[in-house]
Amino acid sequence: MEQLYKIGITHGDLNGISYEVIMKALADPKIMEVCTPMVYGLAKAASYHRKVLEMNDFTFQFVKNAQQATPKKPNLLNLRDDEIRIVLGETSEISGKMAELALTTACNDLKGNLIDAIVTAPINKSNIQSPAFKFAGHTEFFSAQFNAQNTMMLMVAENLKVGFVTNHTPINETGKILNTELVLRKIKILDNSLIKDFLCTNPKIAVLSLNPHAGDNGLLGREEIDIIKPAINQAFEQNINAFGPFPADGFFASGQYKQFDAVLAMYHDQGMIPFKILAYEGGVNFTAGLPVVRTSPAHGTGYDIAGKNMASPASMRNAIYLAVDILKNRKALR
Repeated sequence: MEQLYKIGITHGDLNGISYEVIMKALADPKIMEVCTPMVYGLAKAASYHRKVLEMNDFTFQFVKNAQQATPKKPNLLNLRDDEIRIVLGETSEISGKMAELALTTACNDLKGNLIDAIVTAPINKSNIQSPAFKFAGHTEFFSAQFNAQNTMMLMVAENLKVGFVTNHTPINETGKILNTELVLRKIKILDNSLIKDFLCTNPKIAVLSLNPHAGDNGLLGREEIDIIKPAINQAFEQNINAFGPFPADGFFASGQYKQFDAVLAMYHDQGMIPFKILAYEGGVNFTAGLPVVRTSPAHGTGYDIAGKNMASPASMRNAIYLAVDILKNRKALR
């Protein structure tokens, strides 16, 4: 019998929809057939959300360490026993501290080979900041934790993958940090991940422009001529099938993205807005380039619907499945 992968799930922000999407996803018995899930969270917080959502048929198996995780059951590693105030839909200092505690504990277990992969529920990037956590998001945190210099935020849906040259960079800084070396490096990361993590053979990558209409031959900006096109040419010389640069609006509107295995966007909103529209509720955030596997649902804390039993578990469920699939793909290539 094949050994089930042990997937750690960090509970994210206590005051958002994390526990709702986690419990709804783990209530699906099919999840237990592909992995042994273990939530890094709080027993009392889980009980509180279960009561608010009236999920009376759902129960966690509470454990004290990763070794105690039981197959075929949703496990929860209880991080603290004291009372934690939960205020649904609001940010709080304690919810940030508990999100950080879950992340660091799960990371240590992943480093110790006690779990096989991590799925992160959404955090509030503001309240989690501390002397020990000074990162713009999960991608940067995991890159630092595992000393990985060449990582990429890669959004994954059934028929669409979007990577990013810059992650959480202010829009007025994006053009300043773009250079040919950076774009080429991101193309290489994306190409390598498509081959190693998704078993793509000879993948095709579409590279988007920075400026409207791909700069209109320099009339609307020269980044395409001076930076992006040279990076694409160098990638092609290194046997990477990179094409472009394509103007983002027409590229997505025409369905041209369907002709490629992945798309490389220059900045966050350029790729994230069409991705979230096209992926609807099922998209997944994957950190490409890490030596470990980390995925996340492609949505935020959902403060506006917290506790209202309105959150879809599709993205969380897909994040768990994708983590397992990538583990299997990497094993197949060894």
